[in-house]
Amino acid sequence: MVDDLFSSYLESPGVFRDKNVLTSNFIPKKITHREEQIKQLASVVAPALRGYRPNNVFVFGTVGTGKTITAHFVMKELLEAARKNKTAKIKTIYINCKMKKVADTEYRLFAQLLKEFGCNVPDTGLPTDVLYRKFFNIIDQEEQIIILVLDEIDALVNKVGDEFLYNLTRVNTDLKKAKLMIIGITNDLSFSDALDARVKSSLGEEEIIFPPYNAMQLRDILLERATMGFNDGVLEEAVINKCAAIAAQEHGDARRAIDLLRVAGEIAERNNETKITEKHVDMAEQVIDMDRVTEAVKSQPKQSQAVLYAIIKSVEEKDHSLLTGDVYDAYKEICDVNGLKVLTQRRVGDLIAELDMLGIIHTKVISHGRYGRSREISLAIGGNVLNNVKKILIDRFGE
Repeated sequence: MVDDLFSSYLESPGVFRDKNVLTSNFIPKKITHREEQIKQLASVVAPALRGYRPNNVFVFGTVGTGKTITAHFVMKELLEAARKNKTAKIKTIYINCKMKKVADTEYRLFAQLLKEFGCNVPDTGLPTDVLYRKFFNIIDQEEQIIILVLDEIDALVNKVGDEFLYNLTRVNTDLKKAKLMIIGITNDLSFSDALDARVKSSLGEEEIIFPPYNAMQLRDILLERATMGFNDGVLEEAVINKCAAIAAQEHGDARRAIDLLRVAGEIAERNNETKITEKHVDMAEQVIDMDRVTEAVKSQPKQSQAVLYAIIKSVEEKDHSLLTGDVYDAYKEICDVNGLKVLTQRRVGDLIAELDMLGIIHTKVISHGRYGRSREISLAIGGNVLNNVKKILIDRFGE
């Protein structure tokens, strides 16, 4: 039976010409609708070709606005220009600060940086300042420009503080041969506001803003990817428009649009269908939402999970939107039953705001005039997604 399935899969032409084109890792030869941002970043890093240290730069924009792909593209072109023109030695390093066990702590960040230079260090055990000195010594062995791209930099700063950034930005004052430039990428548009003044003055030398894509721009991006990624004639015309429209409503997220298109193709192929239709896009949206939300819930700290469970239980009991006080009462009960420390109402309010940012709940501030303000809370998920989330939370806390 399985042999037959594999044989029929290999014999069928399928819907994909090259599925890799429809992933977020793919870097196209041309990045559509980001010409201005590419030009800005390229002009910032260009001095490296003459052996000068480029200014540090912050790259801001919401999810799926092309920040990471643009950084990869510009770094690739910069290295090619350096090779072709035999200019200064340039080394680029890309690190995602959200990657668990890669760069989600200061220790792991410096361990990963050292690994980029062929120096392996133990996963734990050494003082961080020892790693810092090792990194300093190893990069200063020769004349070179090092461009360090720290993606999702806010995740690491929120976790460990910004002292490591200050150390990195000040390293150039002591280096004799090498020069270090930092590109910080973040989805948090207010990220730099919370930085220490010393870090902000050292790091925030340049800023580049990536605005959200509109529906027409997303359509252009999808058309380019679809031409390369799918076999001829498998896409109904309305599919591209639908994927673009859905992603445009969600902050112009190109990554979301491309994922929808790819997953719709996967669903059609799995069902042995030769045409990708709007029906497949609807199914893809459900699959992606379920995966995104359930993964987000699983990765939350236990206290955040307890707050979310309190919200879900309260909404089901009251059958309407809630106020923070309603949630806090239900949260305290969950903590009591599970032996959890009860956080202050203010801290629970912060956790509610974080769940809102993840798109799992909606919050709205209601003004009561001279009686102050309160926050109204409702669920942003439903159906199978909500059922999956409840199952995760029941397994954690009980009925």
